[in-house]
Amino acid sequence: MTTGRAPLVLVLYAIAAIAGAQEIEQGIKTLSGTVKEVDINAKTVVVANTPIPGGMGAMTMTYTVSDAVLSRVKPGDRISAKAHESDLTLYDVQILSADHMQDDTHQESTTRELSLAALENIALTNNPTVAQEEANIRVAAGLALQAGLYPNPIAGYYGDEIRGGSTGGGQQGGFVSQTIVTGGKLRAARRVADLRTKEAETTRDAQRLRILNDVRSVFYQLLGDQQLEQVRKQLADLAADAVRTSRQLANVGQADRPDTLQAEVEEQQAILGLHVAEQSVRASWRILAAVIGRPDLPQTCVAGDLEAVPELSYDEWLGATLRESPDMTLAQQKVDLAAASLSQAGRASIPDLQLYGNLAQNNEPLDTTHKATGLNGGVQIGVQLPIFNRNQGNVSAARAEVERAKEELIRLRLQIARDLASQFRDYDSARATVQQYKNEILPRAELAYKLYQTNYRNMAAAYPQVLISQRTLFQLEIEHVQALKTAWRSALAIRGFGLMDALSSPASVADSAGARTIPGSGNMP
Repeated sequence: MTTGRAPLVLVLYAIAAIAGAQEIEQGIKTLSGTVKEVDINAKTVVVANTPIPGGMGAMTMTYTVSDAVLSRVKPGDRISAKAHESDLTLYDVQILSADHMQDDTHQESTTRELSLAALENIALTNNPTVAQEEANIRVAAGLALQAGLYPNPIAGYYGDEIRGGSTGGGQQGGFVSQTIVTGGKLRAARRVADLRTKEAETTRDAQRLRILNDVRSVFYQLLGDQQLEQVRKQLADLAADAVRTSRQLANVGQADRPDTLQAEVEEQQAILGLHVAEQSVRASWRILAAVIGRPDLPQTCVAGDLEAVPELSYDEWLGATLRESPDMTLAQQKVDLAAASLSQAGRASIPDLQLYGNLAQNNEPLDTTHKATGLNGGVQIGVQLPIFNRNQGNVSAARAEVERAKEELIRLRLQIARDLASQFRDYDSARATVQQYKNEILPRAELAYKLYQTNYRNMAAAYPQVLISQRTLFQLEIEHVQALKTAWRSALAIRGFGLMDALSSPASVADSAGARTIPGSGNMP
């Protein structure tokens, strides 16, 4: 009876599985991005993903993954995957090779318009500071390895009364000495070095964010300049048309010479404005090409939505900045590093054991047999007495460094609150200006221009009124675009934690580590 029901059960399971798979597939979207963190215990990865078509925009989110994925991916990997909308789980995770990424970016860069995601990929691939920061991490890891190594033994020749005097005696042989490090000093040194490695990793993440912030800032600057160029071009075309119309009216006696001259002046101003706008586009492109590490990239247009200024809240971003800003993370790491250095300095006065042993052939004849004494050995064990030098100066300096690092953390919180308030002042003003222009000012100016045109055709208004309303409309559109650029600049500064300057030279880990090291070891002079 049980055997007869088995096929039916399998069919029901298959039907349920197919239905479930179809239901899941409807909620899955494909994404690509960069792995920022891997948490093996929580079985999650943090991915900074590019915009998902038909879904969310570019953002950093935490996703659940399988054990097989955790064993393959590491921070810095570029991946593609499928994400379920309901449970934020990644499926079908693929690690993109460098060749694949370069092919993608090359293909996108040769199209007519470049997207922000493509430019970000090019920048992270070509900006030299990324490789410099990765090298800094390797330097820090090497120094951490070195900090935990045990001191090497010393081996050498031992001789005493080598000439032997009248009896032909003397001793010759070898010795070995070894320092036994005590008090957990190696562990403390390794702890300090490991914290510096974490600092280097945080600095690397901050530099990547600087690169992305610079790319985004210049991208929207260029996007706004492109739009201004189009407005200026339209204004120049209309100004040229106004000149032609004024001359025609002057020929039939409906316009005076001053009207024609005024129209020609307007045309020259429009041509000059168009020239300046074209230069701005060219300059913004050159800056963008340098930031992404491709100054030879041919100039092309960028594609994006300048109107989609994000809506931000001061309270939310103040909390997010205090929690997630790399500057805050670095400041906290410096507190931890100072505390670890204090512990290291405190252990330095614990004396190490100095072991010494020798084995030598003693040729001194014995009184009884008159034969050589033979092999003699000796052992010495000593410690350095911390009487005068207990590393007290370094301990005092390390304690002060802890206090300084804690106060720096408080200072940075206050600075972030101050700077964020200033950024939100500019952001709120620009966004309010954008909304006012979009919803109130521009619709009224456009309506006034159309009404003047209609009245002029019906001979109920003079042509100069049409010109004035026309000039006013385009000037307002220019101001609208300028406000959009300001709003984006402020919004990106807020969302990027104020980290900019993607081409600033990263500090050397070895130099910065040496500058921060507070000396202290068991081998005190």
